[in-house]
Amino acid sequence: MRAQFVLSEIGVGLRRNLTMTIAVVVSVALSLALAGASLLVRDQVNSMKGYWYDKVEVSIYFCTKSDAKTSAQCSAGAATDQQVQDVKAQLDKMTQLVQSSTFESSAEAYKRWKDTNPDNPLLAAVGADAMPQSWRVKLNDPEKYDVVQSAFAGKPGVKSVEDQRKILENLFGLLNGLQTAAFVIMVLMLFVALLLIVNTVRVSAFSRRRETGIMRLVGASNFYVQMPFIAEAAFAALLGAVMASGLLLAGHFFVQNFLAQRVQFIHFIGLSSVLTVIPLLVVLGMGMAGIAAFITLRKYLKV
Repeated sequence: MRAQFVLSEIGVGLRRNLTMTIAVVVSVALSLALAGASLLVRDQVNSMKGYWYDKVEVSIYFCTKSDAKTSAQCSAGAATDQQVQDVKAQLDKMTQLVQSSTFESSAEAYKRWKDTNPDNPLLAAVGADAMPQSWRVKLNDPEKYDVVQSAFAGKPGVKSVEDQRKILENLFGLLNGLQTAAFVIMVLMLFVALLLIVNTVRVSAFSRRRETGIMRLVGASNFYVQMPFIAEAAFAALLGAVMASGLLLAGHFFVQNFLAQRVQFIHFIGLSSVLTVIPLLVVLGMGMAGIAAFITLRKYLKV
């Protein structure tokens, strides 16, 4: 098959169905951009989990004097130095689970709270003695939080055992929700793109039915007749994939040059993740268009 013939037929088809071709390109671009965004959000969530879960700690809070009136667990009053050391001794025995442990006194906890909340009106009314002292424990495996909780929850002088991962779970839940929403919209957009591709191919085949009939009479094979239509759909999808790739790259540079400068507590994925997704979008777009065109032609192109 001559490449010149295929290219000329592609040009003819694109010109005859320009508005529908533009609709195909735009719909494919949006659907593939959403597909790429869904994959990138998944990579972002996994990256953030790996980054933050290695940094989260388990905090073992001890009772204060004020807790004696509000918590049944602390009815005996503030934790004693011996109770604090008993917890430390037990932590030292859990060498396979505990990576490190750091003690934070009431004064240190008050200073950290004051530094992070400088405008809080409660600063004038709350003293350092109201802040609980604690052991901040870093685990070798953050997933083993339940072991630490069961070991220290309810011990004398211990008010509570809290896992910082609970704070992050809300953020990860939001990102997973965005990923699901992007996936649902992507499926709908792909369905719309498929319908547009099918209709474009049908209109193109109908407008050139006389040419295809003549080609059949002179002995052209079905593949030779159908190939320009398939190539036309694949080319439109390629343009859509290029647009989708441009949108993803623009989004990446926006995140790196604007968002990352203002939201520094999030570890954003790099350009390599975007470049990994782009070839998948090209293959998905062209493959989807080619298969849809081939199936459509078998039904509607009678030669």
